[in-house]
Amino acid sequence: MQNNLLGNIGLALLRIVPSALMLTHGIPKFQRLISGEIEFGDPIGIGPAPSLFLAVIGEVLCPILLILGFKTRWAAIPAAITMAVAAFIVHAPDSLQKKEMALLYLVFFVAIALLGPGKYSIDRK
Repeated sequence: MQNNLLGNIGLALLRIVPSALMLTHGIPKFQRLISGEIEFGDPIGIGPAPSLFLAVIGEVLCPILLILGFKTRWAAIPAAITMAVAAFIVHAPDSLQKKEMALLYLVFFVAIALLGPGKYSIDRK
């Protein structure tokens, strides 16, 4: 699949589109972090500030790396973990409809980790 044009375009789309959409969730968290507004949930019991910092890594830094296709498989792992925490811990008591977005992002990031970046990435240059 990675040797043909359509497969590589598909891998690029799989990498770029969900990562760009993830930034719409992560950038407001990043803005809160740099402004010092650390009020945030503590889903894994490490404190609000470290939880916010990890969410910013999973929702801003890693998606930027994924868009560029740099260290792609490694960058997909923290993003996937962030979405697993959102789906299975933060939204655990919620309906499937409420946790659906986190589950979709989780599947996207796991697929990227498994498939790699494709030809159109910094990793492949």
